[in-house]
Amino acid sequence: MMAEQMASISSQNRRFSTREMIDELLSERQEVLVLYCKLAGIDPYSHQKPIQDELRDFCEVLIDYTALTHFEIYERIVEGKERRQNVIETAEEVHSRITELTSDIVAFNDKYDESDHALILNHLEEDLSRLGVILAKRIELEDRIIRALQE
Repeated sequence: MMAEQMASISSQNRRFSTREMIDELLSERQEVLVLYCKLAGIDPYSHQKPIQDELRDFCEVLIDYTALTHFEIYERIVEGKERRQNVIETAEEVHSRITELTSDIVAFNDKYDESDHALILNHLEEDLSRLGVILAKRIELEDRIIRALQE
């Protein structure tokens, strides 16, 4: 009986951990999307913060969000902490595409992170538009993983 109780508690802990991970991902995603919309809608003559500050804030959150999928979800699978075959298969199906999209997101960040170079905004509008498409594709793929985790 004790072994069954321990297994049940372990299962409950895993479910709670999964819910926390999903909630964190969705929260980070929401923050990215809010900042993205704010940044994409900035009128250069009527914004409250300098655009450089808006971009810095956005890029910080964007990178945190981007890393979350890799360091929370995929690390869990690679370390063998995820045992559900449907989650593993879904993650394997979308992993290469998410990795490609992550490279595009990091390239955007590198271009607009002014910590090691001067910020040039000539193509910001086009780059934000492209990034919006990238984020939409990534969200679709992440949602597949989330659905598998919730089953």
